[in-house]
Amino acid sequence: QVQLEESGGGLVQAGDFLRLSCVASGRTFSSYFMGWFRQAPGKEREFVAGITWRGSSRYYADSVKGRFAISRDNAKNAVYLQMNSLKPEDTDVYYCAAKMGYGRSPLEYAYWGQGTQVTVSS
Repeated sequence: QVQLEESGGGLVQAGDFLRLSCVASGRTFSSYFMGWFRQAPGKEREFVAGITWRGSSRYYADSVKGRFAISRDNAKNAVYLQMNSLKPEDTDVYYCAAKMGYGRSPLEYAYWGQGTQVTVSS
């Protein structure tokens, strides 16, 4: 079992940055592939970024490539999403999630946080 808790969301202006954090409970955090997803009301949850258990490989949605960076610190049971050059279309609820092995579909993920709201004003 893994419990996840996100933090770091907020209201910012276009061009600003935010750093989201996700802290996990459980002793096997380092075994999991970690993903960040986002979802707007009435829309499907979409993959934003993912990182392998050792942090050796990182994956991004095309819409955030070059602006967002995912990282993790297994000693702190934490995964981060650095979001730069934010745009109004990045406004969503952001979730972290955990699974064994690589994956981009939210249906594959067993564990989810409660989400944190990111709002980017123009």
